[in-house]
Amino acid sequence: MSMLSTFIKPMHPEGRRFVGIFAAATVLLFLIWDPLGWIGLGLTVWCYYFFRDPPRTTPVRPGLVISPADGVVSLIEPAIPPAELGMGPEALTRVSVFMNVFNCHVNRAPVEGRVTAVAYRPGAFFNASLDKASERNERNSLCIEMDDGRQIAVVQIAGLVARRIVCWTETGRSIGAGERFGLIRFGSRVDVYLPQGIDPLVAVGQAMIAGETVIADLASDEGQRHARTH
Repeated sequence: MSMLSTFIKPMHPEGRRFVGIFAAATVLLFLIWDPLGWIGLGLTVWCYYFFRDPPRTTPVRPGLVISPADGVVSLIEPAIPPAELGMGPEALTRVSVFMNVFNCHVNRAPVEGRVTAVAYRPGAFFNASLDKASERNERNSLCIEMDDGRQIAVVQIAGLVARRIVCWTETGRSIGAGERFGLIRFGSRVDVYLPQGIDPLVAVGQAMIAGETVIADLASDEGQRHARTH
């Protein structure tokens, strides 16, 4: 890896329009007053950085559940999957990954399988780190069925400043673990509902990398992991 590639990452096409708008505004700000122009330039760089889409190396052993988002694990708790997915009324272990405005916001599939449901629901825009965001915020939900018949739900949740959830997959499509399926603008959260009886291998406060960090192992009987902050 070169020094240049460490700092300059590919940008997802979804961000081109926004970076263009920020850049045009920056030119106008420079014409008005130089200090404003430098502020605009900083915001333009941030906008590019927000829409970065770096390549990821995804573990592909059967049974691994991979993080769908960059960020920090904010909640691990039992919860009923979104009703619109039709996965039943039983509570499953939910792992929530909170993304702040500096995280990469491209979302990736946690497992390989077939998308059996995609459901969008409008809602509010509470802080995505709060528990009530799962129920009350705008969201887009996916159900992915694996080869063994087990299902995993992935839910994109809009946050306090997020106003747009983008999903590129559709019902009936096959998807690979680590494959890009969507994006959220600007600050948000992604929930993963694990199959019944599966414990997560991550802890609250742990940093996650989309497409790389292992959340759970369906082939393991290891119990939920605990951690401490140093």
